[in-house]
Amino acid sequence: MQVRETAHAAANIELLCLDVDGVMTDGGILLDDRGVETKRFCVRDGTGIRIWRRLGYEVALITGRSGEVLLHRAKELEIVHVIQGAREKEEFFLRLLTELRLDASRVAVLADDLPDLSIMKRAGYAMAVADAVGEVRAAAAFVTSTPGGHGAVREVVEHLLKAKNRWDEAVGLFG
Repeated sequence: MQVRETAHAAANIELLCLDVDGVMTDGGILLDDRGVETKRFCVRDGTGIRIWRRLGYEVALITGRSGEVLLHRAKELEIVHVIQGAREKEEFFLRLLTELRLDASRVAVLADDLPDLSIMKRAGYAMAVADAVGEVRAAAAFVTSTPGGHGAVREVVEHLLKAKNRWDEAVGLFG
């Protein structure tokens, strides 16, 4: 029974909400001698996001940190919903749902650490990266086999599209 409910929840997702550090990256923060921050993003995650968007679904990024590097990556991936500096993520999550006129049951959250728990509990489908902290993995309906920053977002997109019976269509986008 729980498996069917989980599959149904995954199939109804329209918005994929991602944390950034530890989800889209491996969680490392690189600073150069001038204090300029850089991040390493996984190209497969970018492909997954592009597939998700090409099939008509939305992506949002909600992160507690702020920086230009994320804005550059979001622009590359055509992600319009980018919320930075969100120390209390739940407030921003609820505001985003209001703005998009979207019920929380239609939202999946992919997370890795304690600041994400509040929005995981609000979302219709909570997910965690393989190397997430124990409390986040315990709160998740789906846990990736790959760690954050190493293809976990791509894995989640495949998981959601298979639940929607749209994975073959996604593969067809590439020939």
